Amino acid sequence: QARIRPHFLFNSMNSIESLISINPQQAEDAVLDLSTLFRATLNNQTALIPIEDEIALCRRYLNIEGLRLGSRLKVEWKIKLTQPKILIPPLTLQPLFENAIYHGIQPLTEGGTITLETDCKQNTLYILISNPYNEKLDKHKGNSIALDNIQSRIKAIFGDKAILKTSQLDGIFTVTLRLPI
Repeated sequence: QARIRPHFLFNSMNSIESLISINPQQAEDAVLDLSTLFRATLNNQTALIPIEDEIALCRRYLNIEGLRLGSRLKVEWKIKLTQPKILIPPLTLQPLFENAIYHGIQPLTEGGTITLETDCKQNTLYILISNPYNEKLDKHKGNSIALDNIQSRIKAIFGDKAILKTSQLDGIFTVTLRLPI
């Protein structure tokens, strides 16, 4: 939770500064999104939160990144939750969106679409986050800190019933999470 890329903060502040004179309402909204995001990263008192709260936090994060990336960032939401109060560890999804932007969307001149899919089947929550990925363009090869962190956290909370997998096929990178309800 203590890990937010400094460039994200600086880019966000620069975007907000540029909006102040031309669109003060959008600048104010961005400040609120940013403060909500940082409040969530500093709150380590809660082991689990409703998935709808985590998705709302991701929307705020994507609003901020949208200021910088504009039409290059598209998001597709395929949310199928029979129980929107399903509990997951906080900041499980947001770092995955951050990785999707940093390694997938940002390097592509044309940008791309990040897709979030959720479904519930047989007391299991399935979450897929996919994004375009071109390994040749990714100058910021990751060291899987976010993925390892999420893996460790879900295993500590849910045990062996929790699964995190990644795959790459035909220029699409996908993270799949399976969590017991």
